[in-house]
Amino acid sequence: MVEFKIEKSVGFLLSKVHQRLYAHFRQELAGFAITPPQFALLAFLWEKDGLSQTELAERTEVDRTTIGGLIDRLEKAGLVKRLVNPRDRRAHLVHLTSQGKRLEKELTPITRRVRERFTAGLGPGEYERLCELLEKLRG
Repeated sequence: MVEFKIEKSVGFLLSKVHQRLYAHFRQELAGFAITPPQFALLAFLWEKDGLSQTELAERTEVDRTTIGGLIDRLEKAGLVKRLVNPRDRRAHLVHLTSQGKRLEKELTPITRRVRERFTAGLGPGEYERLCELLEKLRG
């Protein structure tokens, strides 16, 4: 029987890697007063602006209440605005403001820099393979 070691378990390792990457990314974003979860929401809007809160929750895989709080904070910062959905007046669509759109050019290089620094110890093709394996585990 193989001895169980918590420090070698997938769950423990993924948790610690996430904590480390989150801390690096949070530090890089601090000057913009943006958190990594807020960045993720903006990134989905950079891909497709005008999503509903429900669509954002589905794409980010974050519950609707949490998404609502993220949108509130981004709206207060002037990065997004809610507009009534013309097809369903009970719902709102989240749109980037011009300031929110401009941030894409400033923040995208930061994500590359964090990724390059964080994965510097990986060999050729290992980053891509890691992403493939994580996608497979994600289901």
